[in-house]
Amino acid sequence: MKGPDKPQEPHKQTGRALKAMSLVSAVGINLAAFTLGGYFLGAWLDSKWNNSGLGVALGVILGVLCGIAGVIFIIKAVMEESDG
Repeated sequence: MKGPDKPQEPHKQTGRALKAMSLVSAVGINLAAFTLGGYFLGAWLDSKWNNSGLGVALGVILGVLCGIAGVIFIIKAVMEESDG
């Protein structure tokens, strides 16, 4: 005789929570990595441009913009995956 079927809802909810946590982590790491990369690129450019400060500013702006583009790609990929 078979026992009563139990719904798999708690496992499904745990999977969704882990997926959400990984998405938030990926977004944060992506944005931070691109911003830091832009800063270091700008600092390198400043060393070539006699420390004007413009290189760091441009590097950080470029890093943030690339980070935002990366976040958009991550969210698009997750949305396409969830659509099925």
